[in-house]
Amino acid sequence: MLDMRPIAYLIGRMLVVLAILMLAPAIVDWRAGLPNGADFLLAAVITGAFGALLSLTTHNALGLSIQVRQAYLLTAAIWLVIPLFGALPFMMGAPGLSLTDAYFEAVSGITTTGSTVIVGLDSLPSGMNLWRGMLNWIGGLGIAFVAMIFLPVMRVGGMQFFRTEGFDTMGKILPRATDIAGHLVLVYAGLTLGCVLTYSAVGMTALDAIVNAMATIATGGFSPSDSSFSKYQGAGEYAGALFMFLGSLPYIRYVQLISGAPSPLMHDAQVRGYIKVLALAVVSVTLWRWLNSDMAFEPVFRQALFNLTSIQSGTGFFSGDFAVWGGFMMPVAAVIGIFGPCSGSSGGALTMFRVQVATIALRQHIRSITMPDRVDPVRYDGRIVTDDVMNSVIMFISGYILIIGVFSLLLTFFGVDIESAFFAVWTSIGNIGYGFGPLVARTGTFVDFPDAAKWALIAVMLLGRLGMLALLVLVLPRFWQR
Repeated sequence: MLDMRPIAYLIGRMLVVLAILMLAPAIVDWRAGLPNGADFLLAAVITGAFGALLSLTTHNALGLSIQVRQAYLLTAAIWLVIPLFGALPFMMGAPGLSLTDAYFEAVSGITTTGSTVIVGLDSLPSGMNLWRGMLNWIGGLGIAFVAMIFLPVMRVGGMQFFRTEGFDTMGKILPRATDIAGHLVLVYAGLTLGCVLTYSAVGMTALDAIVNAMATIATGGFSPSDSSFSKYQGAGEYAGALFMFLGSLPYIRYVQLISGAPSPLMHDAQVRGYIKVLALAVVSVTLWRWLNSDMAFEPVFRQALFNLTSIQSGTGFFSGDFAVWGGFMMPVAAVIGIFGPCSGSSGGALTMFRVQVATIALRQHIRSITMPDRVDPVRYDGRIVTDDVMNSVIMFISGYILIIGVFSLLLTFFGVDIESAFFAVWTSIGNIGYGFGPLVARTGTFVDFPDAAKWALIAVMLLGRLGMLALLVLVLPRFWQR
């Protein structure tokens, strides 16, 4: 029988940390004289008390080893339970959301999707916008935080916990998972600090710079303004595009870079592929829009660069009137949103690695039809792709497409129009946050979606963040019988 004590113990410890983090926005609102400070404090007390009680009652699990099945269950529990308590401030203080909307907002933040149901972000208390940015930030590389802070206590060895979230470490470059996690957090924090300083330099207020930087590096997209980056046209858009791009590269390559090995980053096949796809999308959309409108070239290029980088990186910021360009832009945005960023970043979607492997395999299959006597194994970046990797890629892509189709149809049963339904599922499973369609157009948010549709999208966001398999494996009877 599966021992749940280690999982409950770790969840309890994480809730205590989450309660401590709630004190930061509480202090911000308290210093501003806002009642939300007390609401945050109460949410922190409830979260901390529950977490402490859970840890104390399962304290006898301290020192027990976590097996692979428990690691999968822990991964799913983290992304299900943490947002539940992260939603408390949204319900208890401004904006006073319902349980459905609050949990949607928290899941969207933790999974770094960036879709929101809140209208009037500019008038939200400062602490609440800070909390939204913090949810993005801790979710962006959350698995590394878990591995570094909690897993050593439970004697989890090797890389199995990273694998349960589909986190690609690009080879075991450090001796232990906790060492990798520590270096990843340093890189993550360093990129965030650099982003904060850059945003401050282009004219953002201190709060806007911090919240936007957290959301940018996490590729989360929670903005403290309804107009997102339209407030920072010009240098702000170029800075945002740069750091969204940096946040969507494999973090392990940064670790190798600061360790004195720049070659892996420079010669990474998926990084090169990501740059090529993004560049092609930006150039083609820029030329199309420039030739078919009376806009000047520079603002067309700037908006295309920023918004397409936001979509492919899975960030979800927007700028200008890009969402209403329509035409050629729509299929380009849809395709690069499905492709997604690099594997091993904080982004989601298929990732360039899987797209490239599938493309190479398709090309090899076509070649084998024309030359049946030729034996030519699939190679990626100079290495032969094994059957288990190929099967995993094919299964993932098939499941991804199937989920988009099934959930898009499901949303239409809840009264959502087909365009809004498709792009809602597209943005949720890819953790993109960028919405299109009539239901999104009115407010730029998902507030007009029926509650049933929001719960379906919550499930899709979690499937997208966990790479589907870590969550779907839990519904298999054999998982619980062994």
